Amino acid sequence: QGVLLPGLRTFAVVQDRFQGEEEVFTARRPVFQLNIDVVFLEELAFPTVVIPENIKIQPLNYRWLSRATSFPQHVVEECVRDTIFLYSLQLRNGQHLSFAFKDIGVLSCQDGVLCMRFYHDCVTGLESKARHMALLRT
Repeated sequence: QGVLLPGLRTFAVVQDRFQGEEEVFTARRPVFQLNIDVVFLEELAFPTVVIPENIKIQPLNYRWLSRATSFPQHVVEECVRDTIFLYSLQLRNGQHLSFAFKDIGVLSCQDGVLCMRFYHDCVTGLESKARHMALLRT
């Protein structure tokens, strides 16, 4: 499953298979596929992440966010749009501020590389059997 954030891109959970010493592990891990306009990122590098086609991507659920925050839906939509736009402008202007996503991780720029660093609890919360492998792969 995944969530599309207009102007920023997609968060998703993918399953990876990898060989351990004695067995093959399957681990679920979070990924973030960035899609800010390339004009904003001329001097920045960012990892290329491919989300498999079989992952179902849903648009951000503004109705749910509206109920969870008690703000009208149009206010929530404007807030999300404006926040992503302002973050993009900061990147373009060389202000490499971190962008925190509650309970998920932080989008940050260090040494000219823009990447998503997922919180430990986010990664381990997705996987009960192969937690350490999921952490290594993420």
